[in-house]
Amino acid sequence: MDIATTIDARGLLCPLPVLRLRRVLATLPAGAVVELLATDGASWIDVPHFCAGAGHVLISAEDTAGLRYLVRKG
Repeated sequence: MDIATTIDARGLLCPLPVLRLRRVLATLPAGAVVELLATDGASWIDVPHFCAGAGHVLISAEDTAGLRYLVRKG
């Protein structure tokens, strides 16, 4: 799987990781995959909620030495 870009939102608090994800996804074509790195525990709830509401696909969510999400633009 090709990752179009990586967003490093480590150290940022809610809602900044999701706002950065939304801004980047808006610039990419449908089907593009974005990697989001975060440390804010609220993103564990916010990212899936954002994806479901905006029509994007949360491919994976991992919690290993920080949070890592892969999101496909819908």
